[in-house]
Amino acid sequence: MHPNAVMLAVVLLGNLMLPFISAQNAGFVKSPMSETKLTGDTFELYCDVVGNPTPEIQWWYAEINRADSFKQLWDGARKRRVSINTAYGANGVSVLGITRLTLEDSGTYECRASNDPKRNDLRQNPAITWIRAQATISVLQKPKINASDQTILSADTPIKPVTLQCNLTTAHTPHKESFWVKNGKEITNTRTEQRNTAYRIAKPRADDSGEYMCVYTFDMAPNANATIEVKAKPDITGHKRSENKNEGENGMLYCKSVGYPHPTWTWRKVDGTSYTDIDNSTGRFFITIRDNYTELNILNLDINTDPGIYQCNATNVIGNTAETTILRVRSNLAPLWPFLGVLAEIIILVVIIVVYEKRKTPDDIIDDDEPVGPMKTNSTNNHKDKNIRQRNTK
Repeated sequence: MHPNAVMLAVVLLGNLMLPFISAQNAGFVKSPMSETKLTGDTFELYCDVVGNPTPEIQWWYAEINRADSFKQLWDGARKRRVSINTAYGANGVSVLGITRLTLEDSGTYECRASNDPKRNDLRQNPAITWIRAQATISVLQKPKINASDQTILSADTPIKPVTLQCNLTTAHTPHKESFWVKNGKEITNTRTEQRNTAYRIAKPRADDSGEYMCVYTFDMAPNANATIEVKAKPDITGHKRSENKNEGENGMLYCKSVGYPHPTWTWRKVDGTSYTDIDNSTGRFFITIRDNYTELNILNLDINTDPGIYQCNATNVIGNTAETTILRVRSNLAPLWPFLGVLAEIIILVVIIVVYEKRKTPDDIIDDDEPVGPMKTNSTNNHKDKNIRQRNTK
């Protein structure tokens, strides 16, 4: 047989055997983990599987103490509280989420995966064709916490202390301690073992506004919390008063504020009593917003159209505030202006000298042929000759 034919046969045989050689049974990379939650909370379970071909993933559920009666879960079940998001690639990844938990959501949740060609054949035993990973979700009744109503800080009234209060009235397990949190960060020196806890703001300002939480911890249950909002209108605490740039460069203006809720930012260019709103549609103006911070970037500054007064405006449900920045755009010849000024002064001085020299009268010009010292006149000589003649006559 020709050597090339033998080689071709070997290659073809290898390609035919490749699916069998590289086939891989389904296996778990990440399995769902058991959790304890409170009513009203949300949980998510993750399932990551590998195999060749990529395994199919399903989610099943069984009530507590009824592990033999699993039912398949579908996206949108339980009055749309159930969400299932699955993606298939090299691996199969699926996330099961349930919101607004109730006590009835407690149970065993099972992630099933299989790449067996006969996995959906009803004549096959699912225990053989599907691999399984389980997690137990325990939902406990949320403790009852009485908390203060929201507070609104006003800049127009005299500053008065503000006290936030929480009281743990009902809990199914003993609590350990409580503490206060502002905008997700614990406030130092607020931990206490009392069921009734308070946090006092002595001189409230706009930067004291935010989302406050009193948090209670338990030995045998998840933490419980209540939220109190302290609101205030935005107060712009930082911005550029002026910006000087050369034409063709990029300009950056910014504003940052305190106040809660986070403001809606807008930018505009002020022209006397009118203004022009700025957005990202022009291709040269780009606005960036991050909570209490905003930037306006202007590309390729134009000396004719871009200089002027720019205003940032921060607005929330309590009120609004604004600040302005002056943008100056200089010509590219600006660095040469000092040199050109000196050169102009020299030229003017030279012109003055030349004009002065040309306007001098002829009497002011000294003839080089005349003697510098005084000269004796002929009248003096004649006087001497007269005296000589008088002596001779005597």
